[in-house]
Amino acid sequence: MNAPLDNLVQTDWVQEIKRLKKERNAVILAHYYQTPEIQDIADFIGDSLDLSRKAAETDADVIVFCGVRFMAEVAKILSPEKTVLVPDMEAGCSLEDSCPPEELAAFRKAHPDHIALTYINCSAEVKALSDIIVTSSSAEKILSQIPESQPIIFAPDRNLGAWLNRKTGRDMLLWPGSCIVHENFSETELLKLKQLHPNAPIAAHPECPAAILDHADVVGSTRAILEFALKSDSDTIIVATEPHIIHQMEKSAPHKTFIGAPGMDGNCNCNMCPYMALNTMEKLYLALKNKAPEVTLDEKTRLAAKKPLDKMLEMAASTVGAGDLGAMASAQ
Repeated sequence: MNAPLDNLVQTDWVQEIKRLKKERNAVILAHYYQTPEIQDIADFIGDSLDLSRKAAETDADVIVFCGVRFMAEVAKILSPEKTVLVPDMEAGCSLEDSCPPEELAAFRKAHPDHIALTYINCSAEVKALSDIIVTSSSAEKILSQIPESQPIIFAPDRNLGAWLNRKTGRDMLLWPGSCIVHENFSETELLKLKQLHPNAPIAAHPECPAAILDHADVVGSTRAILEFALKSDSDTIIVATEPHIIHQMEKSAPHKTFIGAPGMDGNCNCNMCPYMALNTMEKLYLALKNKAPEVTLDEKTRLAAKKPLDKMLEMAASTVGAGDLGAMASAQ
């Protein structure tokens, strides 16, 4: 994987990647936050869990996940028989980094009556310590099925947890993690932008701080933001999430104008995910060529992490209401 790239500069990346994909019987997944050229060559584009589920349904032998490491781990959890590759193993996540498994284990031990409701943006080891995994799109529905009397630890995103607390009236105990991308949006600069475009609605991801969400017309997952942007009657929309999602918006609605919410100085690139940016076309080519870096999980961790993922999928599909489930505190 560490082969020099100098002799590959003239390579037709698109054709070579397509050739190797066919040769390896591979499927390429790209998160919305990837660069446009990676999105355009992918077989599937979307949110992390949705991508992993789609890959599991294919007959591919190899999954190349153009995203960040925890996303590729989810693909491996759901498709243990497939080889899962990432273009760059260093593509991590500030949320994952903020919640080391040993610290969460100690925190759980200090709050034995709490269950752990954990955002999918975390390591496989943290998933294995959790009772239920949630996505930004499923969290509220899952939370509604947990009795209000049941104490909950929500990790690792304090902003998503705080938004859920405000929306549902719950009082979950929040782990102090956050996404560096969404933390970098500036309320002051957003209000300046809104003055320039007073009729433009603001679509924001719930990983944003409350000061940004307070001005949003819609708050939702990356997929929900995309759907809102395409269905909205407005011809200009302000987007408060990682700006590479705008590529899909512009492809689907070229007649509209999409403006990324500004960072701290009004025009910086600080709202672009530095981890996602580690993936490049060259690295994607090399991953397919060398079948590396490969994401591996020991079976004990994989099965332990799959259990709360399965619980999420079960509850997300359920029609039961709050109070229908008994106390869920696990003996971790």
